[in-house]
Amino acid sequence: MPLLAGGLMFIFVALLIDMRGTLSSTRVDRQSEICPNNVTSGNLLSEEQLARLLTVPERGSKTNVRSILQAPYCELSSLQIRAGVAAEREAYLLAVEPETWLIVLYEGDEYAGFQFRFQ
Repeated sequence: MPLLAGGLMFIFVALLIDMRGTLSSTRVDRQSEICPNNVTSGNLLSEEQLARLLTVPERGSKTNVRSILQAPYCELSSLQIRAGVAAEREAYLLAVEPETWLIVLYEGDEYAGFQFRFQ
């Protein structure tokens, strides 16, 4: 009986270690899925920066938004939301919730909005 209990405990510990490795590699995979090319991986967006962003009106100045947010964690591939207008996207990791991304959208020299992406 003690041998069986010891064997079960060994299997349980091995499964826990395997699960932790799987979860951490999944987190890294998700980060690389959202943000394949890091620009400044140590840069996290503070609550203050996020609050200041919320005061910027849509179609405001791209320069104004970038002065508030500073350097992005990474730049995402551009896409086309409206016909004939290329949209640039930048991603920021939130300091208060590092599993959450803020994706900022620009069309030309204008700020076009943002969205949150949760991991």
